[in-house]
Parts: sequence; C-alpha cells; structure tokens
Amino acid sequence: MKLRKIIETCLYVSDLEAARSFYEGLLGEAPLSQVKNRHVFFRLDSAMLLLFNPAETNRPDGELPSHGTHGPGHVAFQVSARELPAWRLRLAELGIAIESDWTWPNGAQSLYFRDPENNSIEITVGATWMLPDA
Repeated sequence: MKLRKIIETCLYVSDLEAARSFYEGLLGEAPLSQVKNRHVFFRLDSAMLLLFNPAETNRPDGELPSHGTHGPGHVAFQVSARELPAWRLRLAELGIAIESDWTWPNGAQSLYFRDPENNSIEITVGATWMLPDA
C-alpha cells in the first residue's frame, strides 16, 4: 500500500523535524532532500511533496523568488478505492485521528486529517475531480 499521487499541494511548516517525522511515517519513505531550517522534500513516484519553512523561503533576499503562506494549507493524495479501508486502519495505527470521513455526492470518498502544523491532509479515491481511480 503506497500513496502514489499528489492531487493538490502547498504546505509550509515551521517545525521541519516534526513534519519530516509525520510524513516519513505516513508515506513510509525517507525524505529525498532535507536542508536544515529550510525544507524537506519527499518523492512519490513521479511527483514531489515539498515542505518549506516560510521563515526561510518568504525572504526577499533569497536566491529564488520568495514564497510562503500563513495558516493551514491542504494536500490530497490519491489512492485506489480498494485501498481506502486499509488507510483508515493505517491512520489509526499511526495515532492519526480522522477529522472527516466524507462521501461526495458522486459517491467518491475522502479521509481528512491534520499534520502537526494543522495542515489539512486528504486521502481520496480521486473521483471528486473526475480523475481515474488508481
């Protein structure tokens, strides 16, 4: 069982170590890249989950254009419908509380929970956006 696709992403975290630990446990993968106090990057097949510290990336004096935000962000991971029950169990094993177990009007299901920075994390079958089931 593996998360394979990021559907939506934009996450900024002030505690990179807590975020690294949370996502490493959730994804079952070590980070691809980590720069102390700046970022932690995870590869998910052909996509990347990028976690940035906005105190470091939202600075006009940086090498790259500044970016950052305040308040909770959102990321959605796509799984197959047959994997969703196993993800409910996996989240319980990790001690992660499900905030909402949602069924959309078209029957697609999504699980919502929070990371240590209060970002909204979703595991979905993807049908909410008419994406093919994984």
